[in-house]
Amino acid sequence: MPDRAADGRDGPPGGSAAPEDLYARARAICLRLLTRAPRTRAQLTDALRRREIPDEVIEAVLDRFGEVGIVDDAVFAEAWVDSRHAGRGLARRALAAELRQRGVDEDTVRAAVDGLSPAQEEATARQLVRRRLAATRGKPTEVRVRRLMGMLARRGYSAGLAYRLVREELEAEGVEVDFPSPEEG
Repeated sequence: MPDRAADGRDGPPGGSAAPEDLYARARAICLRLLTRAPRTRAQLTDALRRREIPDEVIEAVLDRFGEVGIVDDAVFAEAWVDSRHAGRGLARRALAAELRQRGVDEDTVRAAVDGLSPAQEEATARQLVRRRLAATRGKPTEVRVRRLMGMLARRGYSAGLAYRLVREELEAEGVEVDFPSPEEG
């Protein structure tokens, strides 16, 4: 049976253990969390603080993990952007918000989302609209427009881009589109 204190799940709160034990406990907690899913430095810091690991131990452990490449917010952010854009079709704005929620600093967020080109973002949005169009056939144009625009807005696309793509795709279907653009109010 594994030693539960050694893997960081049980044992005394952070302040009552010997310093070596705290470092080992912090490392074990981080490694266990990282085996489940990639994490940012901020997420690991929060997890260790919840387990009452002192800040100086947290900094030392995470600095070491950073030196050896186990924790790297830039790599995390790039992978997050690639995965969430490809899998969920999220726009740069939504991706940036998710990264900020995970504690990634602004420069790293900007660098990660800048890797997503406007053309790539538009192609993904167009693909989302085309997929959703089939499900809205037979509904009034206003309903289709509202649903398509809402879907793109929830994924972080700008109103101008959403309007243009929805209009283009509906017109390609032969649907007469007569609604004001976001710029026209």
